[in-house]
Amino acid sequence: MSEEKTLEKIGKITLDLKHYEGTDVYTDGDVEDELLNIARDLSPVEFPKVIEERGSWPILYHLSALRENIVEWLPIKKTDKVLEVGSGCGAITGAFARKANSVTCVDLSKKRSTINAYRNADYDNVTIHVGNFKDIEPDLDTDYDYVCLIGVFEYGQGYMGSEKPYHDFLNILKKHVKKDGRLVIAIENKFGLKYFAGCKEDHVASYFAGIENYASGGGVRTFTRNGLEKIMKECGVTEYHFYYPYPDYKFPTTIFSDKHLPKKGELSNNLRNFDMDRMLKKKKKNAFDGIIEDDLFWLYSNSYMVVIGEDVAPEYARFSNDRAEEFAIKTVIEMVDGKKVVRKYPISKAAYSHILSMQTSYKKLCEKYEGSNLKINHCEIEYIGDMPVATFEYVEGVMLSELLDACLEKEDKEGFLELFRKYLEKISYNETAKVSDYDLIFSNILVRGEDWTVIDYEWTFDREYPARELAFRALYCYLLESESRNKCDMDELLKLLKITEKDSEELRNGELSFQKWVTKKRMSMSEMRDKIGYKMISPQKYIEENKESEHIERVQIYENKGQGYSEDTSYFLKDVFPSKNHIEMEISFDGNVIDLRVDPIMDACVVIVKELTVNGYPLPDYSKKYIEANGRSLKGDTLGFVFPTKDPNINLHVSNLALKGENTLRCVMEFARMSEEIGTNLAQSVKKIF
Repeated sequence: MSEEKTLEKIGKITLDLKHYEGTDVYTDGDVEDELLNIARDLSPVEFPKVIEERGSWPILYHLSALRENIVEWLPIKKTDKVLEVGSGCGAITGAFARKANSVTCVDLSKKRSTINAYRNADYDNVTIHVGNFKDIEPDLDTDYDYVCLIGVFEYGQGYMGSEKPYHDFLNILKKHVKKDGRLVIAIENKFGLKYFAGCKEDHVASYFAGIENYASGGGVRTFTRNGLEKIMKECGVTEYHFYYPYPDYKFPTTIFSDKHLPKKGELSNNLRNFDMDRMLKKKKKNAFDGIIEDDLFWLYSNSYMVVIGEDVAPEYARFSNDRAEEFAIKTVIEMVDGKKVVRKYPISKAAYSHILSMQTSYKKLCEKYEGSNLKINHCEIEYIGDMPVATFEYVEGVMLSELLDACLEKEDKEGFLELFRKYLEKISYNETAKVSDYDLIFSNILVRGEDWTVIDYEWTFDREYPARELAFRALYCYLLESESRNKCDMDELLKLLKITEKDSEELRNGELSFQKWVTKKRMSMSEMRDKIGYKMISPQKYIEENKESEHIERVQIYENKGQGYSEDTSYFLKDVFPSKNHIEMEISFDGNVIDLRVDPIMDACVVIVKELTVNGYPLPDYSKKYIEANGRSLKGDTLGFVFPTKDPNINLHVSNLALKGENTLRCVMEFARMSEEIGTNLAQSVKKIF
């Protein structure tokens, strides 16, 4: 094939098809056509609106700008070369293109690569190689500054197909990293707390699959930290660093490291599953607090990000980019000139003014609280090129929220009230000044002995806010983060603030208005989760429902060997419900069986037979010669029945088939339970009856 035929241009993006075999062997189906239409016809600035309108997990996953958070914090320079393996629909590619000199992408799917090209068409520094990685790999350079696999390493078995695929995959990837470069892997933790707390395993969509060491097989593997370390060490890797994306690497809001681990009370954003139903463990925050208390966060973090090679500068990053563009920022903790500092960066030029306002706020708040014992963390503006960066002192101390939590744990009501009174006294200083920090929440105040320091004052306004209103907002935000905080005496606190029920309602509405202003009325991620519609199932409710149905949703088999059917010789099948409303079974029977009866469940239902074979062959037809049922058959070519009875049965006249000494019936069915009344009404609309 000529070079002209192997290269395609979409905008400024080059697609290299030299190793593309002409067919996408990996696809998510029709949704990829939908994604292609969006990427081709709309600008990325329109994606947030589309995401909200569609309410679809694949649309959110592939098009959300929040996906970029996982790499946006990396110190990639404008002189760097980046290799992105498994670039997919380009959720991360744009972040690399903005930061690096050149980006080389590799992906198996042409359609996904085309989506990537359309959404990033304005970048002239991106080349996408389409095809199998093993075929493309010999053509790749060996001097990349960053080789990145975001949600890809777990598919190593599919990439390599060798006896030790993950070792082989890692060894090959290492060859393409320059001497002082970095290999970056983001992956789910096999023992992530979310899996113990009710989330299905991301790749096989079943509960506890990773925890049970993938007992049911499959070609995807995630690992514990120790598991990843073992692979790296056996591959000769001597320098690596672990980071912990939270809640996970797909939509991270925070990146922790071994140098900066989360503190108790900090991990409250735990209901971030979007792609499937989950069990709801109400006190997951408490579980994380216990893990943090026992120094085990490294073991149970939902995801890992491993940097192989020299460590990166930030030890912590937090993203606040689920907001309007003019307020979207990231916060990092890093070393500058040998000193640890906190820096706030604008995500885009639209947020430059917001960053600049922080120094102005610092000066105004210092003036307001001059002479008080409430300190304001020092802020100054620095410039990286034309980009303003707000740099703050790194202050040691304990968050006020953590001190309050400790009082609740000890049931120290007086201690809690004393801390709250001290807080109220401090923020009440010079209350009538025409400047207020609206965000004086407890987690924004660090306590070290008698020193109380406000470390974040992003939302400072030139107006007076009564201290009691600011304190109410602090309490409101505090309670929202954890159910366990409901133990505080709100009646006493509201009495202290002189807040009535009417006042409370007005202040809550005011907070809602503020959040809508900050986000420009964009949906929050929790609202998106609710719109996508996957259920949060209470374990207790689940147990009760399954207890109720354990005698209903079971398959009973009868054999007639000339004496008719008998309960005494019937039997129940185990493990034939691989998923909800789905039956998959194989039945062995001898050549003496005349009739075989299958009772799919013990309730009125509709049944669709997806597959029905005896000894590998389908029935010659669906006439009474071979099959009868005590329900009405569905119209058309589909083999299905409406059963208006709690004793549905399907009778197979197997003696009319060519049987052997030992025979196998295979049957796959889908069913939907209903009341007998609905079943009767539905059956009446179906004319044909067996």
